[in-house]
Amino acid sequence: MWLHKQFCFSIILVSFLLFGFGLPKVIQKKVNKEIEKTFESSTIEMIPILVPEEINSKLPTKITGANFFTLSESSELLGYAFVGNAPSKTAKFDYLVIFDRDLKVIHSKVLVYREDYGGEIGSKRWLKQFLGKTGNDRVSCENNIDAISGATISVRSMTLSMDKLLQTIGELQENKFL
Repeated sequence: MWLHKQFCFSIILVSFLLFGFGLPKVIQKKVNKEIEKTFESSTIEMIPILVPEEINSKLPTKITGANFFTLSESSELLGYAFVGNAPSKTAKFDYLVIFDRDLKVIHSKVLVYREDYGGEIGSKRWLKQFLGKTGNDRVSCENNIDAISGATISVRSMTLSMDKLLQTIGELQENKFL
């Protein structure tokens, strides 16, 4: 009887972990579309990356089972995807960063922007400043990322989020986790 209860608990726990922490459906749909467009395929598998707590606690961007993924097709690694959110003036916006297999940024997209002002950070022209960046690069509004008039808060927030993500990628590579 005890073994049966433990088995049932394990099944429930695994189900909760696999399905309880996924991306919201609206965000997942947009993420899938961008990944399919980037890799020109609709059969890409997103596999959550789980980072041990002793490593995760030291990272600038926390990695959960629902924000950082390997992207593969037919067991071949294509790259990685990170889905995050960052604060704007009164709300948060959701964004996606896609890396190639060498962890170089190949695509970024603001998925959902919830403010009346500052949405210009979603423009391809502005976001292309992050292309080619790796865990060895730093980005900042003061040095190498252009400002946008009327979107100062969002620009700073997205740039800071990207810089923390790049630092995290660098640390995970340094620790031989990726």
